[in-house]
Amino acid sequence: MSYRSETPFDNIESSHEYVSMLAEAVALTRCEVEDDISDATAAGADRRTAALQLVAFKLSRLEANMTSSRRILNDLRTLRRLLLEERSLGKVLRQTAAQG
Repeated sequence: MSYRSETPFDNIESSHEYVSMLAEAVALTRCEVEDDISDATAAGADRRTAALQLVAFKLSRLEANMTSSRRILNDLRTLRRLLLEERSLGKVLRQTAAQG
């Protein structure tokens, strides 16, 4: 019986994929907010413009955090692969030594 993930965070690969999709959604939303800022500025809605600028700033920070999280998860995937290959290589070497 194979294990099925119950959440997007059950393994590094699915977590990386989830964070990547979230980063794309944040980037898309930030672009939409930039358009809203332009519209609010053209309409002379100063309070709305200021509020949207704050939203854009917070989305920018969130986007940077998502990028950082993606990089960390990628590093963890790479390290896990290296460690697993070392273990696999060690196992093969032990088996070869036992046979020889």
